[in-house]
Amino acid sequence: MIDGVQRPAPQRLWPLWTAFLVIVLVLGCGLPALLIVGVIRESAGRPTISRIGAAATDDPATAVARGLSDRMTAQLQRQSTALLGGDRAGYLSIADPAAHADLRRRFAALRALQVTVWRAEPSGLPAPVVGKPGEWRQLVRFQYCFVAPGCQPSPVLIGTRWRENGDRPLLVAMEESKSAETGTRPWEISDLAVAVGARTIVATTPALRGKLPGLLAQAEAAATVADGYVVTGTPPDRYRIFYAGRAEWQRWYGGGRPQWTGGYAVTVGGGHHEVVLNADGLSSSGTDDLLRHELTHAASLPARGYPGKLTWWLVEGLAEYAGAGGQPVDRYEGLAEVRKLVKGGWDGKLDGVTPADDASAERVGGSYGVGYLAVRHLVDRYGPQRLLAFFKAVVHDRRTLDAASEEAFGEQWSTLHDECVASIRATAA
Repeated sequence: MIDGVQRPAPQRLWPLWTAFLVIVLVLGCGLPALLIVGVIRESAGRPTISRIGAAATDDPATAVARGLSDRMTAQLQRQSTALLGGDRAGYLSIADPAAHADLRRRFAALRALQVTVWRAEPSGLPAPVVGKPGEWRQLVRFQYCFVAPGCQPSPVLIGTRWRENGDRPLLVAMEESKSAETGTRPWEISDLAVAVGARTIVATTPALRGKLPGLLAQAEAAATVADGYVVTGTPPDRYRIFYAGRAEWQRWYGGGRPQWTGGYAVTVGGGHHEVVLNADGLSSSGTDDLLRHELTHAASLPARGYPGKLTWWLVEGLAEYAGAGGQPVDRYEGLAEVRKLVKGGWDGKLDGVTPADDASAERVGGSYGVGYLAVRHLVDRYGPQRLLAFFKAVVHDRRTLDAASEEAFGEQWSTLHDECVASIRATAA
């Protein structure tokens, strides 16, 4: 995890620095292939589900569980169809009344987010709930899209609990996903107010609904900038942004961020990144910078994340460069922190500038600034397109810095590295 910093300067109370969480999804939420028992197809906007046939050698207990899974699958298909069709009564009809309050909230949040794909795929066979005869727990892999009907869906693995009820088992509860990689999605646990633009979708809590018009306008402007940093393929169909109040900041995607974190981007599968902003202390101008930074992560980074700490300066430097919005170097907000870092004994190595998890806000700010100034030097010398070619070779193609530098710039990386460091020291003098 890489986190960012809220600078301590009293005139700037908004947190500028950000975090990017790297998630590697293996066949959807890390499940081994043998656990996937459902195959999802979509036809004319409606989900259909087909299952791999039961093994001829099933023992009686497995056969019972497999038959129950078939019936749960049929119920989930009914629920998915109802959700996509806006039929709340149909969505609730598969569940015990005790589960309705939670499901009503999920339904409203997903509809507000303009869900266009919702696929439910049982993972493995259901297991009996200990101490509750007739109740079963079934892991379900849900896949979703928002706004764009043709997107590559994002997966999330959620535990569901059911009670036997003849041919139509009743859904008793839908658990929070709580995955170790991404944590719980906002639409699982919060009421949401949503605004949708041409390039972005912005969601927040009902208490912060009044912020939505301004946030959407800022997000749309930031998306225009971020679209210019797409390295491979096409820009995201929509940039997904969640604006968290104080309580939500502690719960969405697992919470637990350092105090200096102003926002982060997390990979959620399907090539998508979801961005979270911390509403506390974030000024309007700070939001502009932060959105440009985070949406550039979403535009530029591969779904599998980036190689690691040795390239942190490049990943965050590019996002900082976009976040700066083309302003002159001497107006960059983090120069004071860079000066302190450079004069405080920095060893002059870009690959060692990554801040520790427990680093001070000032130290983190200096690290981000060093990344920004290094990328700025490369852009000033070679232009943005060659910088993006270098970024692609290192971050997407996992080429060494030496090979990427020769390919993109026609220069040895050791030479360019020293030039970048000299430029940083000169700017911080």
